[in-house]
Amino acid sequence: MKIVVLDAATLGSDLSLAPLDALGEVTVWENTAPHEIRGRIEGKDVVILNKIKIGEEQLPDGEGAPKLICVAATGFDNIDLDACRRHGVGVANVRGYSSNSVAQVTVGLVLDLICHLPDYCSFVADGSYSHSGCANRLTPTYHEVAGLTWGIVGAGKIGSRVADVARAFGCRVLTCRRHPDGESVDLDTVCREADIITVHTPLTPETRGMIGKREIAMMKDGVILVNMARGAVTDEAAVAEAVKSGKIGALGCDVYSMEPFPENHPYYAIRDRENVLLTPHMSWGAYEARARCLSEMILNMKAFFAGEERNRVDI
Repeated sequence: MKIVVLDAATLGSDLSLAPLDALGEVTVWENTAPHEIRGRIEGKDVVILNKIKIGEEQLPDGEGAPKLICVAATGFDNIDLDACRRHGVGVANVRGYSSNSVAQVTVGLVLDLICHLPDYCSFVADGSYSHSGCANRLTPTYHEVAGLTWGIVGAGKIGSRVADVARAFGCRVLTCRRHPDGESVDLDTVCREADIITVHTPLTPETRGMIGKREIAMMKDGVILVNMARGAVTDEAAVAEAVKSGKIGALGCDVYSMEPFPENHPYYAIRDRENVLLTPHMSWGAYEARARCLSEMILNMKAFFAGEERNRVDI
């Protein structure tokens, strides 16, 4: 079996890919530019990728096309499934491997924003505390999360874990699900009633831009918004304007419509504000989660060549 890894750098230098060697001949590329993709995957049996985009232009014809694309992620919006079907290429993702990691970072961002921890840590780190003459500092003012309403948009495995933590803190929890149940509410209700909103829904045609000017206008003044889903789930320009106006009191985000986001991206202008915490799409990547992801991809490959349909997203 011939295996190629297209963007190993996104999996972290601390994660050994040696377990792949037991499956066949492995070629590892740290990064792959769009014009290099076709040549690097031609003649390979399996392509492993994380953020690389694959479409009609990248897929070789006939026998040169790979048999399987393994996405080192749960989301697969970077893969043109119709093009893969036309070329007879299977696609498998990895599910549930990063739920604990993303939930952990989500809660960390919320707590950092509501407690202003970066401000307090900077006060000590720059020597101000040592020269203040006061045993403590209590500005900027922070508040308890107990008693607040925490809205969760997308209550799958990640959102459900966040909900558990929010309840443990004493929050009232509102969940908005793609497939409503008896306990969930609609997005408008979350926007109107939540003090904290965290977003965990996949990017689909239905969820693209689901949080825009209309939804932001319904939110409470000073709401805390944290997006851990996909950048395009929100109208990023509208979010940035709401941060500037103060409508959104604090913003946390780990995902962007362009990654890394360029200088003309709406968030570039607000990236260093005290009430904004932007992380480089790292929340999925606790070491344990990445090791789990690699193990799952190996199981996906074994299942595929055994004629099984494990984690297939193209059928």
